[in-house]
Amino acid sequence: MIKFDAVTKRYPGGHEALRSVSFEIDKGEMVFVTGHSGAGKSTLLKLAAAIERPTSGTVLLNGQNIGKLRRSGIPYVRRNFGLIFQDHKLLYDRNTFDNVALPLAIAGISGREAGKRVRAALDKVGLLPREKSMPIALSGGEQQRLAIARAIVSRPAILLADEPTGNLDANYARDIMELFRSFNEVGVTVVIATHDAGSTASGRVIHLDQGVLEP
Repeated sequence: MIKFDAVTKRYPGGHEALRSVSFEIDKGEMVFVTGHSGAGKSTLLKLAAAIERPTSGTVLLNGQNIGKLRRSGIPYVRRNFGLIFQDHKLLYDRNTFDNVALPLAIAGISGREAGKRVRAALDKVGLLPREKSMPIALSGGEQQRLAIARAIVSRPAILLADEPTGNLDANYARDIMELFRSFNEVGVTVVIATHDAGSTASGRVIHLDQGVLEP
């Protein structure tokens, strides 16, 4: 489903975030990308979602070389993904419901169908009673749940999450990981970048050290 073949990513200035990284992730897997801060975890996720392009090597999604896509083709590839970032990237001038509805609006889904999907996503993460709340009124854990609801509302085949429990207390972190496991149990491919080795028991681990994949 996702294949990296000898992928190197070098940023302007010469910083090499990934060096000759090769691995495959099969459909329906739950995979944890581990490593210290700066190991290349975030870069790996961005390459998988065609947010970044490799300097060399090949990134394949279902056999398609997404590193060579024209810019116009990238939105179609991204429809496969639900993306969850460290900083949430919520819209603070819109309420909870409207934040989750945004991906549907971009995809041309509105009206009753959009409302049904948004409320189902909010219910899944336990935020349905807060659908009219503004993000600023939510706790850190609730904001993370809101970001997850927005990521799953389009029913993606793949969830990519960058340090989704990094700023949460232990109880919230455990609940968030259980959410990801429940998505994986219904067939969603889940890839989580994390520095928390204790959360990786339920999946395969890909470990990075200074941009190099450790065996």
